[in-house]
Amino acid sequence: MPAPKNLLILGGTEEARRLAQAAGDRFGGALAITTSLAGRTHSAVPVAGAVRRGGFGGAAGLAAYLRAARTDLVIDATHPFAARISAAAISACRDLGLPLLAVTRAEWPREPGDRWIEVGSAAEAAALLPHQGQRVFLTIGRRDLAAFASVTGARFVVRLIDPPATALPFPCAVILGRGPFTFADERSIIERHAIDLLVTKASGGAATVAKLAAARAAGIPVVMLRRPNGSGGGACVGCIEDAVIWLEEWLATSSCANPL
Repeated sequence: MPAPKNLLILGGTEEARRLAQAAGDRFGGALAITTSLAGRTHSAVPVAGAVRRGGFGGAAGLAAYLRAARTDLVIDATHPFAARISAAAISACRDLGLPLLAVTRAEWPREPGDRWIEVGSAAEAAALLPHQGQRVFLTIGRRDLAAFASVTGARFVVRLIDPPATALPFPCAVILGRGPFTFADERSIIERHAIDLLVTKASGGAATVAKLAAARAAGIPVVMLRRPNGSGGGACVGCIEDAVIWLEEWLATSSCANPL
């Protein structure tokens, strides 16, 4: 029986967790699966297979890890805004000649009644305040909150996955939670805090889309941070099922190229 191929999943998302489970169930001993987590959240959902935590140190560090781990292929299932690790994966896999697949989450469609204001950065979003809204629901993660530190005349409600270890850069109410969220959840927050503006990222996916429906129902605008431009490279699929098919085809080709 041939040795299993070593698959690295760049994770931290629900898609990555589901892919690790599906690939392990489907391919059994044919794949040795490791999921990499950046380690930014402490309340991580358990992941099937081996788990690596922490950063790699850019493309060179990732390439060094891939060599040392004798990785055969990589799947990038990171968050749509995790541009740096995605770029590092493209560079490292290109340099090492490794196959790379990206699982790209579909973007949210704009629906009738949506009042979206699209911006390119958190700084652009902050510049719109308080003119677009004074009671602001921020659902952009902790890393981009500093852009709002100098905003005056606005009151913030911030949703985070984990309790902040240090003080946030401005006074705010903090709500802890991990998706999926329901329409009732999001409508309740908007009503309870009298929210008149939602600031979020164009992350896509089902887990957090309810906030857009709640904003639409409440008639409030949404400042939407556009996704960073992808740098291209490797194959791309839009769902876990297609990623499993890609893996199956790759394993079949690899077996034909390396017969017993």
